[in-house]
Amino acid sequence: MPKNSDGHLIPGIVHADPAPASAITKPEYVGRKAPAKHTGGNVYTAEEIERIRTAGRIAADSLDAVAEAVRPGVTTEALNRVAYDYLVSNGAYPSTLGYRGFQKASCTSVNEVICHGIPDDTVLDEGDIVNVDVTAFVDGMHGDLNRTFAVGELSDDVEQLVERTRESLRRGMKAVMPGRRVNIIGRAIEKYADRFGYGVVRDFTGHGVGRSFHSGLIIPHYDTERFDDLIEPGMVFTIEPMLTLGTHAWDMWDDGWTVTTRDKSITAQFEHTMVVTERGVDVLTLSSAEIAAQNAPSGDQND
Repeated sequence: MPKNSDGHLIPGIVHADPAPASAITKPEYVGRKAPAKHTGGNVYTAEEIERIRTAGRIAADSLDAVAEAVRPGVTTEALNRVAYDYLVSNGAYPSTLGYRGFQKASCTSVNEVICHGIPDDTVLDEGDIVNVDVTAFVDGMHGDLNRTFAVGELSDDVEQLVERTRESLRRGMKAVMPGRRVNIIGRAIEKYADRFGYGVVRDFTGHGVGRSFHSGLIIPHYDTERFDDLIEPGMVFTIEPMLTLGTHAWDMWDDGWTVTTRDKSITAQFEHTMVVTERGVDVLTLSSAEIAAQNAPSGDQND
């Protein structure tokens, strides 16, 4: 995704990532045109949830490593290599690699790319944003998340978009409660985004995840009655709102993956995998640093 004379992205040179060592277990869909149909529903046992948490932690730690590498002059391929190396060195298979023919270990979506950008020779410039989406497959389970990173200093409107997209994810998670319908999540996100006139992407959604990369469960990010699955304790899914400075209309490149805003407006996204609890959600894609911070004692300690 280099840039043309107008500053908009165009397809770049893509090199397929190598298959990880045979000792790393691959998902069943690698080498096939499509994954097997998901079975077993979207509710998981406590033991299965801990396996998803392990995969999620490794994926999140890979994004911590990516964060250290984001700077003007770096390519999206270089960021992908950081994620790939971290995942495989920790015994995880990059879930995107070989999924429906995708050739990379992560998705890197720059500026007007909504999602599924393919890492290539695009050089990031001061003021760009890049979303990096990573999923780790470990011990039969997938853990999926993404973050949007600033490349140097951002303009005020883009910086606000990034922070408000992060907040929209938090509000979507806060809306989750057993007995509600999944569309409450989209209602909370769109209500917040509407305050700022942002577009809310509709056709790319959160999803059930765990044994399958995508289970078929759809988590909307906008207010709709179309998706109304009942939220239950033990359900595992992602929430991953995509907000734009323009409209929600989109185009797809000829590669069949890269989705951009039709009006070329900037777009941001954040994602977590979570499990529904009796009181809300438990995030399964926290990094080791985030887990340590949560477990650290708070306040002053008296001797």
